[in-house]
Amino acid sequence: MKIKWTPSPNFSSRTGSDIDMIIIHCASLPEGEFGTGYVTDLFLNRLDLRAHPSFGSLKGLKVSAHYLIERGGGVLQYVDTDKKAWHAGVSSYGGEDDCNRFSIGIELEGDVRSEFTKEQYGSLTGLCKLLVEKYPLITKERIVGHSDVAPGRKSDPGAFFDMDLLKEKVFS
Repeated sequence: MKIKWTPSPNFSSRTGSDIDMIIIHCASLPEGEFGTGYVTDLFLNRLDLRAHPSFGSLKGLKVSAHYLIERGGGVLQYVDTDKKAWHAGVSSYGGEDDCNRFSIGIELEGDVRSEFTKEQYGSLTGLCKLLVEKYPLITKERIVGHSDVAPGRKSDPGAFFDMDLLKEKVFS
């Protein structure tokens, strides 16, 4: 699998935490517009806040994910998986807070109102298989959506994402 390294400064140490979870997200900037490159700009702290009226609320935001999968299936990596990317925000799962400490964040270029592409599912499946092989504590039950770790605050990846299909393909 070809992965384009695009380093983000938005990460910190995972000291003392085992990686045992993958969190699936979706993002587009502006929301519902794809192929703009603005998500990468946000993760690299170079987003021009004047480029769209909705960007004003992002001022000073420092976020990242480990990976982004574009609509055509291209994979970009922003943070080394051994580091803590800043993707889940205030989060909790199974009684553990700060899910960033023990998870890998994968963004799909998209939104909660749109179908994801066949190419995205293909790349996501391949990437998850690689990650499960490298981090064997990641089980089928530990691949979750952002909405699972931040319920009420986040709704991604949304109803159009087929989590069951992903898990079936990754663990078959």
